[in-house]
Amino acid sequence: MARFLVVLDVDSTLIEDEVIELLADAAGSREAVAEVTFRAMNGELDFAESLRERVAALAGLPESVFAEVGARVTVTRGVPEMIASVQAAGGKVAVVSGGFHEIIDPLAERLGLDHWRANRLEVADGVLTGRVIPRSSMRRPRRRRCRSGRMRRASRSRRPSRSVTARTICR
Repeated sequence: MARFLVVLDVDSTLIEDEVIELLADAAGSREAVAEVTFRAMNGELDFAESLRERVAALAGLPESVFAEVGARVTVTRGVPEMIASVQAAGGKVAVVSGGFHEIIDPLAERLGLDHWRANRLEVADGVLTGRVIPRSSMRRPRRRRCRSGRMRRASRSRRPSRSVTARTICR
C-alpha cells in the first residue's frame, strides 16, 4: 500500500490547457463558454450551473472531437517526472477534475496515474448532446467511494498535513 497520495487538478495543473475551452474552440462557442466562466468566477453561477451551461454550448460536436482535442492537450512540463518520482517513492498519484473522462481517461492511462475522477459527456448517435451524464448514475457517495479503495487515504502519518489528501476529497 502506498505511503502517501498526491492529488492534482487536471486543467491548468496536470495539463497546460482548459479542456472545456479546447472543446468550445471546436464548437465555435469559445466566447459563450468564456462568458459563462466569467459569470461563475464572479459568483453569479455555482459550479453545476456553470458546467451545464458550458457543456450545452458543445451540443452537435461529433464524438471524434475527443481524439482531436486529446491530441491538442499539452502535459505540464515536469508532470511525467513528478508522477514517476511519487510512484518510485511508494506513493500514488490521482487527479480530480470538473473536466471530462473522454479526454482524461487516455491521458491518465498514458501518464500512468493511479486514480482519476471527472465528468462524462453524453453522446447520442455519435454526437455530443450538450449534456453531462447525471452524476447520480455514475457515482457512489464520496465516502463510500473512498472506503472502496478507489480514492482511499494512503497517508497514515499522525502528523497533520497541509496538503490535499484523499481524506479532504472524501468529505
